[in-house]
Amino acid sequence: MKYGFDNDKYITTQSEHIKERIAQFGNKLYLELGGKLFDDHHASRVLPGFQPDSKLRMLQQLSGAAEIVIVISAEDIVKNKVRADLGITYDEDVLRLRAEFQNRGFVVGSVVITHYNGQRAADDYRNRLKRIGVTSYVHHLIDGYPHNVDLIASDEGFGKNDYVETSRPLVIVTAPGPGSGKMAVCLSQLYNEHKRGITAGYAKFETFPVWNLPLKHPVNIAYEAATADLNDVNMIDPFHLEAYGKTAINYNRDIEIFPVLNALFEGIYGENPYKSPTDMGVNMVGYCICDNEVCCEASKQEIIRRYYAALNLMAEGKEVTGEVQKIALLFKQAGINSAYRATTVAAKEKAEQTGHTSSAIELEDGTIITAKSSELLGCSAALLLNSMKYLAGMEKEVKLIPQDLIEPIQHTKMNYLKGRNPRLHTDEVLVVLSALTARDERCRLALEQLPKLEGAQVHTTVMLSEVDRKIFKKLGVDVTCDPVRKK
Repeated sequence: MKYGFDNDKYITTQSEHIKERIAQFGNKLYLELGGKLFDDHHASRVLPGFQPDSKLRMLQQLSGAAEIVIVISAEDIVKNKVRADLGITYDEDVLRLRAEFQNRGFVVGSVVITHYNGQRAADDYRNRLKRIGVTSYVHHLIDGYPHNVDLIASDEGFGKNDYVETSRPLVIVTAPGPGSGKMAVCLSQLYNEHKRGITAGYAKFETFPVWNLPLKHPVNIAYEAATADLNDVNMIDPFHLEAYGKTAINYNRDIEIFPVLNALFEGIYGENPYKSPTDMGVNMVGYCICDNEVCCEASKQEIIRRYYAALNLMAEGKEVTGEVQKIALLFKQAGINSAYRATTVAAKEKAEQTGHTSSAIELEDGTIITAKSSELLGCSAALLLNSMKYLAGMEKEVKLIPQDLIEPIQHTKMNYLKGRNPRLHTDEVLVVLSALTARDERCRLALEQLPKLEGAQVHTTVMLSEVDRKIFKKLGVDVTCDPVRKK
């Protein structure tokens, strides 16, 4: 895998910068954490070398001075809102996040329930937290938030919220997902700390867009593609340009809310320590890119991946027309189209030649390998076998799994498990290969090639099963699929 990002430099540089920001505010900083802390696969795809848990590992450098506050909206509790990537409700994810943090040595001080208006479900959740020994607080709905500044920055606004007891210099405020009210919790704490004579500051830690990369840099365009459902738009920060005469990149929501934040800061402290929304951020990612070309290429692949992901959702009946159209416009900004992805062209050519659903993979050295479905194997399973054989220096014609071993498995799938597809999936192929290593050295050698697939690009002419998607994800392979359902 080619690297374009220096992960070790990032962990050191980012943690040091946050320490500097803590010191700037008298040794008390509320840090709003945007994006994913665990499993940040978008960042690792567009910045090859960025590890999915890099932000967590970076914050572990500060764990001795940090505590974590987890925020959840009462409205999300009432709606049983679900995290799409994990399939669990936000209230369950709060407990998962708490356990994850504690297992890594962090202090989790409390849970704050925002948008509280006496909802019974929120009260029940507080009781549940109390039973397991978790301290919780409530922050209320405020009429006219965030624009009614006079009310918000008063004892009838933030002053009505519970004061969240904290004891460490760095308070990391995080949540299961967007819209939970993290920023409001931070600002409420600033107001209530100020009332108690405590000086505290606020900063925002969000990876994208990268403020010190150009507006139309592929990394920033890929962020727009990733948030097409939110309709975020990258923009030049006009406040930063006016204050410093320098171009910095932010996105529409932070730029639009900055005048309100400015008024809130002035209402609390009498002045705003920040001259722009970019000033509020602490992101140092842009300084840790070590190969711009690698990151540009990876980001272009990500834009195409997001396009096919949206097309697949449309094929499943989801209303995502706006997302598809937006990403199609981003293609033009990045100077690409779907044919830019070499595996897309190769897989479609293979399907036209054979009349079967097909797949293609591009390896690190630029080699493209193709495969088609057969009576025995799905095109993804066949592709995996072909790739391992190539990397192990074997001829494509080598049969690693004898047909007489596949047929009994198919019999079980169809007759005992009432399946509809007799072809072996990727996971089944890997299990069979593993069993054969005891008697066939070639199978062992083939399996040893799997780590070399990390960072490879795959395209299939049919939508993948969930099983195949998960296997490719575990192998670190980025996959796109034509929006065609399996028959």
